[in-house]
Amino acid sequence: MINIVVTSKPVDGLLYYSYEYCSYLNSLGIESRVVIICHRKFSQEQYIDSISRKYIHCQNIIFDNFIPRENAVTLIMGRSMMTLSWQDFKSYKQEQQDSLRHLFGGNVISIYSENHPTKYPLAVEFYSPKKIIDLCDTEVYPNGVGEHFEKTINFSIYKPHVDDIKFKHLFLGTNDKYYASAEKVINQFPDHGILTYNESYVNVANNNIFVPVENLLGMFETYVYTKETFDPAPRIFQECKYFEKEVIYLRDKTICDGGSVYWKREIKKPDVTAILSTYDKLH
Repeated sequence: MINIVVTSKPVDGLLYYSYEYCSYLNSLGIESRVVIICHRKFSQEQYIDSISRKYIHCQNIIFDNFIPRENAVTLIMGRSMMTLSWQDFKSYKQEQQDSLRHLFGGNVISIYSENHPTKYPLAVEFYSPKKIIDLCDTEVYPNGVGEHFEKTINFSIYKPHVDDIKFKHLFLGTNDKYYASAEKVINQFPDHGILTYNESYVNVANNNIFVPVENLLGMFETYVYTKETFDPAPRIFQECKYFEKEVIYLRDKTICDGGSVYWKREIKKPDVTAILSTYDKLH
């Protein structure tokens, strides 16, 4: 059994990758489930809604109160899933804390990332896993550790979208830094929508599209990429390529991260070879 743990918000890319890989593994006969430890600001229903809007099914999901079997393996699609849970550990309910200790205290496959370079080791020390093995997208993280692994989108379970254009240009503003980057150029794109959460950093003068959104890929014509901070895996590049939507790369092209890699990377089916070989090692 592979337990894919999610501690992020309900429209975070890592939630989607986790659900997609869970579905793909089960399609191969590898028993897997997504274990969602809800972020303190969001309910189980909001996670279910987010999954149901995007995919043709919503299954193999467990919330909050879950103790894995003795030899089960935990998979996290990014190190931040462990770091963020440690950072906010006191905000969780007792049942959530117990679940996190058991899930992260066993055998763990961790997809390498560098967004919490000092906090992640502290999270590992806190949870003290029996064994932890890294996988790494070495194109995004050339100095990373672990066998090469690329996160790719499982388009086979996407719901078909219907073109119902509401605005021409889409911006991503799902945190304060992304939102600030979009605002620097938003006046150049009056016919816009900003995908975001209903948070204090939002400017009500903009056309804000609060998540989750049904039929998002049918609502816009062109995605405008403006992120100024490190971007590990911009899913929306791959979505726009797959559905033949235009992308404007409006950021410093000298930045070397997932943005520059995914800009060039072709669409691929998920490859779980590295996950399965690591799973065998842990067993």
